[in-house]
Amino acid sequence: MTNWLLLILSGLLSGILAGFLGIGGGTILVPLQVALGYTPVQAVATSSLAIAITAISGTVQNWRMGYINARRVILLGFPALLTAQLGVYLANIFPSKILLIAFGLLLLLNIYLVELRKQLIRKNTQDQQQQLNPIVARIFTGGAAGILAGLFGVGGGVIMVPLQILLLAEPIKVAIQTSLGVIIITAVSAAIGHAISHNILFLEGLVLGLGGLVGAQISTRFLPKLSDQFISFAFRFLLAVLSVYMFWQAWQV
Repeated sequence: MTNWLLLILSGLLSGILAGFLGIGGGTILVPLQVALGYTPVQAVATSSLAIAITAISGTVQNWRMGYINARRVILLGFPALLTAQLGVYLANIFPSKILLIAFGLLLLLNIYLVELRKQLIRKNTQDQQQQLNPIVARIFTGGAAGILAGLFGVGGGVIMVPLQILLLAEPIKVAIQTSLGVIIITAVSAAIGHAISHNILFLEGLVLGLGGLVGAQISTRFLPKLSDQFISFAFRFLLAVLSVYMFWQAWQV
C-alpha cells in the first residue's frame, strides 16, 4: 500500500514539474521506481508510459489556452520519433550498472541546464538571431530529445528547452510549451518500443501517469504564481540528491 501511495505522489510531482518546467518528469519517476525495487530498464520503460499521459494532459491545457503551435511541435517531434527507438535499443543492451551511472550523470547535467536556462532568460535571448540553419537546429534538438526519452525514460524537455532558446532563438515560454507537446511524441514512441521489448509495467505506469495528469493541470494553472528562484533551487537540490542515490545504487549492483 505504501508503494502505491508513493507512486501516486511521485506521479503528481512529475506532472507539476512537467507543466512548470516543460519536462516530462522522468527525473523523478525513474529514481523512485529504482528505490521501490524495479530494475533500471523497467523503471525507464514504465516512466515513458507515465510521461506520455502527463504530457498529453499538460499539452491539452496549453492547447485550450492557445499556447501550442502545431508546426513547431511537428518539426521537432519527427526526428525525436525516430531517435527514441535508438534510445530504446541502447536501454535494452546496456547493463544495469551503466544505465544507473548514466542516469546519475544526466541528473547532474540537468542541474547545469536549469542554471543555463536562467541565464538565457536574463539575457532575453528571444531578441537574438539564430546561429544555425533552422532545419539542422530542429533535427539536432528533436533528435537529442528522442534519444534521452528512449534511453532514460525522460520526456527530453530538459534538453529541448535550452536548445530551442540557444539554437532557434525561441522565447522561454514558447520553448516550454512546444517542449511539452513534443514530449507526447517522444514518450509515445519510447513507450511503444519498450512495450515491444516487454519492459513496461502497465499498471504502475498508469498510476504514475494519472498522478502526473493531475499534477500537470495544477502546474499549468497555479504554479507560475510561485517564485522562479524558489522553484529553481528546490528542483536543483532534488536533482543533486537523486543523482547521489543513483550512483549509490550503481555501486550496489
